[in-house]
Amino acid sequence: MARTVFGVGDPSAVKRFSAMLFVDKARKSYWDNRFAKKGRDAEVPIQILTELESDAGDTISFDLFAQLRGRATYGDDRIKGKEEELKKFTDSLSIDQVRSSVSAGGRMTRKRVLHDLRMLCRRLSSDWWQRWNDEAINVYAAGARGINDDFIEDTEWAGFAGNPLQPPDANHQLYGGSATSKASMVNTDFVSLTLIDRLVAKAKTMGGGSKRQPKIRPIMIDGENRYVYLMSPADEFRLRGGTSVGQWLDIQKAAAAANGKNNPIFKGGLGMYNNVILHEHQGVIRFDDYGVGVNLPAARNLFIGMQAMVQAFGSPGNGLRMEWNEETDDRGNEIVITTGCISGVKATVFNNERYGSIAADVYSPEVE
Repeated sequence: MARTVFGVGDPSAVKRFSAMLFVDKARKSYWDNRFAKKGRDAEVPIQILTELESDAGDTISFDLFAQLRGRATYGDDRIKGKEEELKKFTDSLSIDQVRSSVSAGGRMTRKRVLHDLRMLCRRLSSDWWQRWNDEAINVYAAGARGINDDFIEDTEWAGFAGNPLQPPDANHQLYGGSATSKASMVNTDFVSLTLIDRLVAKAKTMGGGSKRQPKIRPIMIDGENRYVYLMSPADEFRLRGGTSVGQWLDIQKAAAAANGKNNPIFKGGLGMYNNVILHEHQGVIRFDDYGVGVNLPAARNLFIGMQAMVQAFGSPGNGLRMEWNEETDDRGNEIVITTGCISGVKATVFNNERYGSIAADVYSPEVE
């Protein structure tokens, strides 16, 4: 039976697979699927800035205006000359091209028709982009690459597109147990519900003052204020085991009964405690140099509010976010498929301080 086959490099196939690849990647991505949304006013942990998708340029600047703190004027007292000056902080995000390529092999090694090869490359490339995107966000959110040995990029990776990794500042850093620094951590400073209570209290009480330090704004879900606590799988295991009898069940019930439980941020959540939605992810950044002996394993769990991260995309010239390129090599014997995007990501930083997140470093050995 005759059938239509689009040849290598056919524009229709290229555009189709470019579009499908982005949809696949976004659907599978842990961060994109739950925490990201377009727009500067999006009330989510990751804002996707879209200006560079249609405009020329490779850098976006974005602002944060501090809350007004001027004193009131009473009665007939003159208000002229008492106008408060707007206090603005600015951050910027750059984008760059990122690509991945796969060879479908020569004629003698290919046992599938071209369409099967395209579907195989689409699936494998989608998985690759999902991993790379999530790993990049995890690294930028933590402000460090860490020692995670299952990442695509090696431990020397320092980011891309000229966007620096920004370690947490002192105002946006807490530690498990009684630890107050990286060096003071000991082997009892595990994750705990008490740590989550401390993070909530810190988020609610920080900010303001003469420095006009921005508060960590909660994520508004169906009229309720929520935060997210993202931990490693090992710390999820310990938190489950460290709660009192029945308490973990209550945590799960709290999420099931919450307003907005169908919101994507609840999707895949472990439960909710003190209005904090609990999540775990294997890409949480890990270390092996904590404690006075510089030898203790640790994880950088994250307490997250609104607009903690920003991400931007540019179009590679096809009007879409992803690029799909097919060509032959070795005089037509080998089919090579290259996928790519123009992208940038970083944690938001205003006035040299993190905005929207607190690092929560805990003693975290691997589960045996």
